[in-house]
Amino acid sequence: MYKKLDEKDFKKLREIFGKENVFVGNEIAEEYSKDEMGMIQAYPEARVLAEDKYQISKLMEYASLMKFPVTVRGAGTGLVGACVPTKGGVLLDMTKMNKIIELDKENTVLVVEPGVMLLDIAEYVEKEGLFYAPDPGEKTATIGGNISHNAGGMRAIKYGVTGDWIRGLEVVLADGTIMKTGGKVVKNSTGYPLKQLFIGTEGTLGIIVEATLKLTSLPKFSASLLVPFETTKEAVKAAPELLLRHVTPTALEYFDETSIKYSSEFLGKSIPHNDYKAYLLLSYDGTNQAALNHDIEVASQICLDLGALDVYLIDTQERKKSIWDVRGAFLEAIKASTTEMDEIDVVLPRTHIVDYLAFAREVSKDVGLRMPYFGHVGDGNLHIYFCRDDLEREVFLERLDKAFDIMYDKAFSYGGLVSGEHGIGAAKKKYMYRLLEGKPIELMKGIKKVFDPLNILNPDKVL
Repeated sequence: MYKKLDEKDFKKLREIFGKENVFVGNEIAEEYSKDEMGMIQAYPEARVLAEDKYQISKLMEYASLMKFPVTVRGAGTGLVGACVPTKGGVLLDMTKMNKIIELDKENTVLVVEPGVMLLDIAEYVEKEGLFYAPDPGEKTATIGGNISHNAGGMRAIKYGVTGDWIRGLEVVLADGTIMKTGGKVVKNSTGYPLKQLFIGTEGTLGIIVEATLKLTSLPKFSASLLVPFETTKEAVKAAPELLLRHVTPTALEYFDETSIKYSSEFLGKSIPHNDYKAYLLLSYDGTNQAALNHDIEVASQICLDLGALDVYLIDTQERKKSIWDVRGAFLEAIKASTTEMDEIDVVLPRTHIVDYLAFAREVSKDVGLRMPYFGHVGDGNLHIYFCRDDLEREVFLERLDKAFDIMYDKAFSYGGLVSGEHGIGAAKKKYMYRLLEGKPIELMKGIKKVFDPLNILNPDKVL
């Protein structure tokens, strides 16, 4: 179906990108054949480093002419194989396009190239007293990847996900056309919302080459509450009740003693008050210390009313860093505890979280896989991991397949969805098809055909 690249094609790529930015054959390091999860692996025929949108436009013109696939890659921190070139062709590396183009304070937007890392955006705007709220766990991820997966994170409950903070995009289409959609404006009812079609579609409809991000004022004060409970059930059931009775927190996370153990061992440090079975971790922020104090006081009392064993105020920078560092390391800590793993990031109505986690514990026993978990309990997004440990790989993959089927079927029965923030990629397609069979898939395929009739943009992903 696709053209295999030959020396003539490599020569053309060197003309477009410069020979120092083109890698072929053994010059392509193993890391570019997989993402952070590493469950799906495939090498490209060429890896190119882009420096501007015009090079990308020329690449897509040529790819359309010759009919070879192009897969876009940022920092490679994804977990579903979306940046893995499963059909070969060209791997388009965006990490050199990492410039902050403009900070427009009057319109409160930041214009960036797609290779800028999330941590650099936060540092740049916060020193100006401004705030980019989305907070995905991997701070070294690129903004282009965040947009392509509609990344969520811990602050989604109050501030929304990445897509809620995108004012405008500039993209290169499959035929090389450079197109802008949206901009610095706040409102836009001008025709179909084309901008939204590039958010969360994992580089299958167009290549993001510039993004205009919404900003707001930086909250001046913040504090966290570490709230222990006797059981998972009590902790998770308290979360929606807390939201109903009080203002929305910045973050509302659930974890248990096992997650803390993995993370503490991985980081070589522990958190205070680490001897309880289950926890909620809440964060509140604001521009007024008195108002923040009131929120903390009310939230603390509600937690105690809902069965919390205690409420610990985390208000110093050192204590906040200690606890949030441990929370932020959960994924890497679990990964370090096993030989290989995969995960689901199902999103559920909050009312079903307790039952779903209880179900996961039973599945772990029945299938014979260690399945640690944690979650953004405030927005119903759970992260459940399937660990290989010392199993033979064939046995692991067989049990993994069974566990995925069981866990997704149960999630769907509760009104849940395949992914809350990590996306579909190559890894979760069959489960999305199972959930959305019929007209939704037909419509998605129609959209893909309009934007990419030759199916050369990140083929084999999502659809």
